[in-house]
Amino acid sequence: MSFTELLWELVYELESYVRLPAVDLPGWDGGETIPDLPSDPQQAARALRTRWALGDGPISHLVRLLESRGIVVTALPFPNADSRKLDGFSTTRLPTRPVVVLNDERDDVYRHRFSCAHELGHLLLHGEAHPGDVQHERQADAFAAEFLTPAARLTGSLPTRVDFTVLGRLQQTWGVSLDSLLVRCRELGLHTEAVSSRGWKRLRTLRGQGLLPHTPVQGFPGEVPVLLQRAFEMAERKGITVQRLADELRWPADLVLKLLAQDPRPDLHLGAAPSEARQPSAGG
Repeated sequence: MSFTELLWELVYELESYVRLPAVDLPGWDGGETIPDLPSDPQQAARALRTRWALGDGPISHLVRLLESRGIVVTALPFPNADSRKLDGFSTTRLPTRPVVVLNDERDDVYRHRFSCAHELGHLLLHGEAHPGDVQHERQADAFAAEFLTPAARLTGSLPTRVDFTVLGRLQQTWGVSLDSLLVRCRELGLHTEAVSSRGWKRLRTLRGQGLLPHTPVQGFPGEVPVLLQRAFEMAERKGITVQRLADELRWPADLVLKLLAQDPRPDLHLGAAPSEARQPSAGG
């Protein structure tokens, strides 16, 4: 809570110099959301894809997509014992913009993307999630799964037996974890409980043998927040400095730098996958 309030102060100050993208979140009304999408998570995910003209294919850069819709996405720069238990959190209670905060310690791009979609589900379905509310968490998971991997498009590509070669290609194409794809196979009725159980056992074995490479978020700058960094760069062209922002906020300058979280590297772009729409590119 304290971190998001600090973040809001910085965003408010930046917006006195730079116009950020308008908030395009169904039901958003400056400080709260009034749901105007279906309450069913899967239907809400499909409705949002329609509203944002995303079609039914893979979403290349999820964090960048949310930022382009005026949602502030950032990483928690002050990890502690409590934050290490979280993949992320979100709020609509700040007056100007919804906020999604992701935990950088969960340094896996597929988990990172799912957490981001999960928090988007909370913003749309619940306005403000209640920590520990099991139903809310399940609804946000269902939203994230359908938003990232629409059943109508994905079902024909999923294997009816556990085939990690096929699942690995789908992971690359859709930008979701093998865990998520196994869950989808079970949810969509392609795997029996017995087949699913064998799949999870095999997945644990592969991980234990170190055969599944780690995929860090930093390898995919399209999943690294840049909205605040770029807003500050525009403000700099007007002569605004970190020290000036710090003085106006009455903060130490290093706190401003931490919350801006600059990442100067160029974007990676996603190329075409052989049999699906697009997949993450490993090249620069």
